[in-house]
Amino acid sequence: MTTGIGTGIGRRPRAGPVAYAVLTLFTAGSLFPLVWTAVAASGDSARLAHTPPPLWFGGRLLTNLDTAWTDARLGLALANTTLVAGTVALGTVLFCTIAGFAFAKLRFRFRRALLLLTVGTMMVPPQLSVVPLFMIVARLGWTDQLRAVVLPVLVSAFGVFFMRQYLIEALPDELIEAARVDGASSVRVVWHVVLPVARPAMAVLGMLSFVQAWNDFFWPVIALTQENPTVQVALTGLGRGYVPDQAVVMAGALLGTLPLLLAFTLLGRQIVGGIMRGALKG
Repeated sequence: MTTGIGTGIGRRPRAGPVAYAVLTLFTAGSLFPLVWTAVAASGDSARLAHTPPPLWFGGRLLTNLDTAWTDARLGLALANTTLVAGTVALGTVLFCTIAGFAFAKLRFRFRRALLLLTVGTMMVPPQLSVVPLFMIVARLGWTDQLRAVVLPVLVSAFGVFFMRQYLIEALPDELIEAARVDGASSVRVVWHVVLPVARPAMAVLGMLSFVQAWNDFFWPVIALTQENPTVQVALTGLGRGYVPDQAVVMAGALLGTLPLLLAFTLLGRQIVGGIMRGALKG
């Protein structure tokens, strides 16, 4: 004799019309800023000043994109930003994983004090470090060079704390002890044991670091000039002048956003997969 109990076990729940309506609403709300930027970039300043503002595309999108690309030197800016964001993401992932492993699994003097000091730096506003940091960069002769915006952020306190918390739960002490018994050195332990276990959290940290470095404005606009800009620095040149063309500014912002959208489109499944594996490990 069979019953209806358990017949739904193992089946994936199906979404109803309410779920689709809610998802559609949130998707439309998320896409609206991007669509509005494209609409604004397809007109001119006079069209944007209308009340109510235009809600459909004009006929100057390609012209404004070409103007923004030329005037802001966005080709150079995109190449610089890709190099800076990629280097920062790789450096942050590597150094923060090693430091997080040390704080999570190694025993050494002043470990807790150093961890508190590291986390405490997150409470210091970054504006307070601008003057001494710029003095150091100027004395080293690094002004208007990409190394000036890469080296100061190769390690983040958040990244160290994030990797430490992940490795505490995800990396068993027995696994490290087994590697030590087999004669593995510290470098081999990190390379063959720590990095494979930490891969999901590294993917999440790398994504966050890349996006933050790509969108960083405050320090790059101080350390760099229009001769060797990142995207955010280059876009400031479009807003200068007595009456800046807001449509061209929007076109530049659209060009600066498209690479991130492309990266999320191509790597979205891997990013979400890394986040979910990290959640299950924790």
